[in-house]
Amino acid sequence: MIIGIGVDLVDMERFERSVGRTPRLLERLFTPSERRMPLRSLAARYAAKEALIKALGGSDGVHWNEIDVTRDAAGAPRFVLSGSTAEVVAARGIHTMHLSMSHDAGAAIAQVIAEGSGS
Repeated sequence: MIIGIGVDLVDMERFERSVGRTPRLLERLFTPSERRMPLRSLAARYAAKEALIKALGGSDGVHWNEIDVTRDAAGAPRFVLSGSTAEVVAARGIHTMHLSMSHDAGAAIAQVIAEGSGS
C-alpha cells in the first residue's frame, strides 16, 4: 500500500547561492559523508530529503541530519535513517521507500514513494 508520494525540484544555481551565503547550511542539512560530495549531488540530496518529508506528510520529528542519502550495492539511491526520523517512518507503518533522483540542466529532482501497511 502506498502511504505517501513526494517530489521536489531544486534550482542548482539558487541552491549554490544559498550555500555560499550561509555555509552552515551544509552542517544543518547534510550528514558528514554527504558533505564531501559536489554541490550538484548535494542539491539532488536536498531534493530527496524534501521529497521524503512530503511523502511523510510533514516534518514533525524529522531531522535533516538523520537522513543520509547513500547508494546500495547496485548504485541505486536509498535512505539510511536514524534517530527520531527512523521512529517517525516506522510509526507510520512504512517499510519501504523508493527513491529516484537526478540532476541536469541546472536543476535537481527527486521523487519518493513510501510504501507500507499504514497505521
